[in-house]
Parts: sequence; C-alpha cells; structure tokens
Amino acid sequence: MSKFQGKAQITDEGIKKHFKSTEPYKAIFEYVWNGFDAKASNVHINIIRNDFGGLATISIIDDGDGIDLENRCNSFEKFNESHKKHDDDLHGSHGRGRLAFHRLAKDAIWFTKWNNQNAKICISDDAISHYVGDFIDESSQCENLKRLKSGTCVILNSIYPKIAFPSDQVFIENLQKEFSWFLIINPQKKLFLEDKEIPILDHETVGREVEIDDIEFKITAIRWHDKLSHEKSCNYLLDVNNKIIFKELSKANNKIDFHTSCYAQSEWNDTYNKDELEIDPQAESQQKILKKVTSEMSLLLKEIYEEYLREYVDAKIEDYDKQGYFPSYDGYDHSYALWRKENTKEAFKSIYLADPKVFSKLALKPLKIIIRMLDKLLVSKENDAIFDVLNDVLDLNDLQVDLLAKQLKSTTLESIISTIETLQKRELAISKLKELMDNHYKIVLETPDLQKIIEANTWLFGPQYEILGAEEDSFSKIARNLRTEIPGIDNVGIDDLESDDQTEIDIEGLNRQVDLFLARKKYTFDASGKPIYKCIIVEIKKPSLALNKKHLTQLNDYAEIISKHPSFNSGKLIFELILIGRKISKDDFYIKSQLENNKSKGELGLVLHTEKIKCYVKDWYTIFDEFDLSNKFLLDNLKSQYEDLSEESKVSLVGDLQGQKAS
Repeated sequence: MSKFQGKAQITDEGIKKHFKSTEPYKAIFEYVWNGFDAKASNVHINIIRNDFGGLATISIIDDGDGIDLENRCNSFEKFNESHKKHDDDLHGSHGRGRLAFHRLAKDAIWFTKWNNQNAKICISDDAISHYVGDFIDESSQCENLKRLKSGTCVILNSIYPKIAFPSDQVFIENLQKEFSWFLIINPQKKLFLEDKEIPILDHETVGREVEIDDIEFKITAIRWHDKLSHEKSCNYLLDVNNKIIFKELSKANNKIDFHTSCYAQSEWNDTYNKDELEIDPQAESQQKILKKVTSEMSLLLKEIYEEYLREYVDAKIEDYDKQGYFPSYDGYDHSYALWRKENTKEAFKSIYLADPKVFSKLALKPLKIIIRMLDKLLVSKENDAIFDVLNDVLDLNDLQVDLLAKQLKSTTLESIISTIETLQKRELAISKLKELMDNHYKIVLETPDLQKIIEANTWLFGPQYEILGAEEDSFSKIARNLRTEIPGIDNVGIDDLESDDQTEIDIEGLNRQVDLFLARKKYTFDASGKPIYKCIIVEIKKPSLALNKKHLTQLNDYAEIISKHPSFNSGKLIFELILIGRKISKDDFYIKSQLENNKSKGELGLVLHTEKIKCYVKDWYTIFDEFDLSNKFLLDNLKSQYEDLSEESKVSLVGDLQGQKAS
C-alpha cells in the first residue's frame, strides 16, 4: 500500500461559504450525481440509524467507473472548474459536490475501485480542503465494492446529532424531484433507498413523430405533476445513447403549476455539433434544423398546456364554488339558480383561460368581488361593458380579445341549449332505471346488466362523478384484491332481503352473482390547486338486497384496509368509497343514524369522513328524488312526455340504458 494526499484550490472557509444555504440532506444528491456521472447503472443509498432513531452512518454506493486515481487533481483538487463543466449531460457541481458532506457529517471516506486499482480517500470537516488517501489491497476494500468490477462507496460518518433529516417518505419525494428527469430518459439506470427503487415522479407523457427536411424526429413531452427540484422547463436533444447534447429553456416556463421536459431523438442528433462556427455552412444548416425541431417541441407543449389549463381552471372554479365565492342566489328558484351559477362559471372560465395570471395570485376579497360583479353583468343590459373592461385590462392581443368576446356572447345561449338537452336525456334515463328498480329488481344482474349502465351514466352519483375515465389497471387490481380481505363480502343471507321478498328470491342464486365493483383513479386538483389523484371505488349491491348494518360495516372495514395499505400511503391520494343499493332496509337503524349524524356536512349519503377517505351510502330512490328536486323548475317547464314504460321488458330497458350515455 502507498499513501497520497492533496489540497483543493480553495480555502476551508471558501468551501463552507459555497454550501451555506444548502439543506444538509441534499448533500447526498451530490454523491448520487457523481455516481451517475461515472456511468453507474445502479446507485444505492443506505441510512443506518442509532438506537435513538438518529442518523449514525450514510453510505452511497455506485457501480460506475470509479475515481480516476491517475487524475486525482480533476476529482479532488479543482473547485468550480471540474473537467465535467462543459458537458450538458453531467451534473457534478463543477468539482465541488464531493465536499458537500460537511453539511451532514464530520468525516467522509471514499472507497473506490478503478482500472483494477483499489483506494481509500478521507476528508475531515476540520480541514475540508485537504484529502489523504491510500492504495489498498482487494481484501481491505469496502464489502459493497468487492463484488463489483468498478465503483465507488462514499461513507459519511459522525453525523451531526442536531441535523434535521426528513422522514423516509419526504426524502423519497425529494429524490424523485431531483432525479426523475434523468431516470426517465435513462430507463436502464436505477436509484435505490434501502434496496427500495425510487419511482419516477408522477407525470404524463405525450409523444409525436415529425419530419423536418426529410429527417425523422421523435419528440416526447413530459408534464410533471410536481416541480423538479433543479431544472426549469427545458427542451433537449438526445443522442443515440440518450445523452443530452443540447438544451435550452422552453416556452413552458412561468406557467401556473405547469412543469415540463421535452426532448427530441433522431439519428441526426448524433451529427449535431454546437461548437461549430456559425459562419460555417454546415453549422448554418444545423441551426436551421435545430430551430425547426425546437419549434415543433414548442407546438406540442402549447397543446398540452391548453388541455392542462382547462382542467386546472375547471378544478379552481369548483373549489371557488365549494368555498362560497359564487353567489348563493337565495330566494331564486333552485333550477334557475343552478343555471345562473353555471352561466357565471362558464363566463368566468372564458376569462380565466384567456389570461390565467389575472386570477392566479388574486386575494380572496377582490376575487369574490370580480365573480359577483361578473354574475350581475351577465344578466344585465350592460353586459357589453365586460368587453370594454377586458380590452383595457387583460394582456391580450386583438385576436385574443375578439375570440374572448365571441366566447362570452355565445356562453349564455349555449349553456341554455346544452342544459335542456342534457336534462331531457337524464330525465329519460332516470325513468327507465326507476322502472327497472320498481318492477324488474328481482332479475336484474350486476354483471352485465348494471355495470354498463353505471359506466354510461356516472352522473347519477352526483356532478363530481360525471366523468370517470377508463379503468386504470394497477389501481383497480389492488383495490379489487383488498376487497377480498373483507369477511363475508360476497355472502348473501336471508337477513339481507326485505321480509316481503324472503320467499320469492333464490338465496343460492344470489350467491352465484358477483356484486358490481368499479375502481377508478382520477387526476384532479386539491383545494389549493395542487395536482392529486382521487381514487373512486363504487360497490353496488344486488338490487334484490336491502342495505343494512352488515353492508355498512363492510364499507368501514374496506376503508380501514385501504388506509393501512402501503401502496395508498401517498399524500397525493384521496379516496371516495360509495355503497349503493336499491333501498335501505326498513328495519335498519345503523345506516340511518350515520346519515343523520353527518347531515350537517351537506353531502348527500355521507357516513364517514377522515382526512383522506370519505364513505357514502346511497339508495337508488334517493338518487332519483335528488335528481327530480334539483331540477324541478326546469322539469316542470319542459313537461317532457314519455311513453308508458310499464310494458317494457328488462332486456329492452337495460339495452337502452347501456347504449345511451345521458351526458
């Protein structure tokens, strides 16, 4: 073994000044990046805690190339001028990241294996600009590296006891924000915390293939549900190895909670040389193609933003409604009040979409004033004044103002027409479903009868369920498997039938039927406008059963199982569980008392409410009456005439309801 040592080209005080504002736990990020920069496929973070729950040791192990022991000056002596600094694909903090450990610990030890050489390098907080090292035998190498051909293991010892280190969940979320972009374009690379792979941050991906000057490009846009910790929204060119060869800020920056990464892949990218002189004809041709590529990326991001903004604004408006920002319309007929509110919402939405920044940071009182004044103007003879105000205030060009004016002028008429059409379709659907429940409930099957009806008419459960997207396989599968853990969930006994039906309905036949079960995960926004997932689970009991205490207990058991399941611990998930039956048993006390206890919450059918989970019990006849009462004014004035349905067969009614989506 032989020793070596050296000194960084900066003082101890200068080093510590650089890291003064760095959060201690983020020092670990530097060593993860160093591992990936060294071409590691896998990086493992291990945290060992002491008997009191504090930090004892932190280690970061990678299977990269290791530290170049023949050029230690590049790795340990330069500061802010690393050999990596001109490479867009590398993240090491220009030669200073290795010294970030002093924010967490007193000592750092590097074990490395490079080019069949083994070494150990030490740095201490009290002399942070100095390093000392030894070339060591394989037998003295760190255990984590002995099985690897090359790599590095950094061990942080003597962790400062007063360090505020985040919980594992928060730490994982921060790792996601830091490394998701890198991991998503390098799917062969993995990051682990205690052998648990760090998942990619929640996102949506949209791809497109374009042809530019006879060259094929594949463009991929990623919209992140949370902001990445170190990157603004950028456009990238990737070479054949997914290495970044060009990046620039995209036009998606400074949008409201809109965070993106967009990259283009092509064989042409491998020929791109950003260092060529602009006067070179080859460079001029490359710049023209690059400009067209980035223009295509901007167009794709613009489309994604417009769709996102509509979802965002819809969620914000519904939140404003829940918080009472819109008028209450006390004293007006319910149906007129409902139309008036929707009309105001649509007009407000048009303005919000035209210039989102107007409302994004507006305080509560002026926001309420604007909404309520808009409501008054829309039904007054002075509604044209809206356009004069918008033209003076909003940051819009002439074309945008003209488009907004047309949207606002058509809002009232369109909302009236669409309201009437939708109401008529839903009224007919209610009539047919009621006929099924009145006269065919003993023979209606959950699958396939009710399932397709529900999927075509989810508005039956309330406006918040009007659109439940396609089934998301992984969530639905977990939810369905958890359901099987509830004792007796599929068993039917004589007590589940009303006394009038106990001699007419075949219990054995019912036990061969499966209750209808739907599980969906819906992307939405919380009260503060942050993106979340709402998980909706609907359990529909056979129409021949009457809901009772047993069924409510099963619903509560299901909520408890979900709350304890590790896959559903994320702070970005909320749940709504809905139990639906033809009717609540006339002898039941338990469900009725829970409904009464939660009546003050103002939500129909609410029986349980926790921070993350709401449970509802609804019967079909209450759902029917709620529709009639909510729309009584318009229904009475429409006076829709429908044929007598009493002679319709079950098959005919089910077919109509499954084929007609009363949206």
